[in-house]
Amino acid sequence: MKFQEVYKDLSAIENIKTKDVDKYNKKLIKEKADVSDLKDYILKEQLVYRTYFQVSMGKLKDYKEQFAFVEENAELLQDWWHVDQLIQFIKKPVDFDFAFNKAKEYINSPLTFLRRWGYVLFLAGLQKDSMHTNDILSLIKDDEEYYVQMAQAWLIADLAVFNIKDVKAFMEKTNIKYNIAGKAIQKMCDSFRITKEDKEYMKSLRKRWKS
Repeated sequence: MKFQEVYKDLSAIENIKTKDVDKYNKKLIKEKADVSDLKDYILKEQLVYRTYFQVSMGKLKDYKEQFAFVEENAELLQDWWHVDQLIQFIKKPVDFDFAFNKAKEYINSPLTFLRRWGYVLFLAGLQKDSMHTNDILSLIKDDEEYYVQMAQAWLIADLAVFNIKDVKAFMEKTNIKYNIAGKAIQKMCDSFRITKEDKEYMKSLRKRWKS
């Protein structure tokens, strides 16, 4: 479909919400619409960003092809919010070893938002298996970019929901900068899924960086 047609369809929706875009996109996936024309416009017109990725990835047969598509379009991942949205489009379940090896590549990319994707991709359900907590935590390293730091903090906090024991051990020993550790502690403290006792313990660890 041409950009002008998609943009016209979406802009015609009054008080448009994400659910409206999703409904439209699912229709395009069912019709096997070709939305490749949107690629040349999405950095200028955010309205069609979600449609380009959701429809394109929705037509692919499995998560391996979807990851390859993300890599091919890595230069377009210049908006942190849309990187997070990609989690919703990945076909599950995803093999952990496959995702882990991909993440090891992504977190070393010169592209800020591909590095961010290297962390948030685990939030597609891979963070729930406590057997993999330490493997995922091994990927956390200092990064100067704010949006990558926020992804790391988000991931650490979410891992704590499913395996607080290993996250505690990590936070007790890690040498990552407070920019990341402090954000992770704050996110854990903001979570309704972590006990008050564990929150207090995590807050007590702040002195490791402040001293």
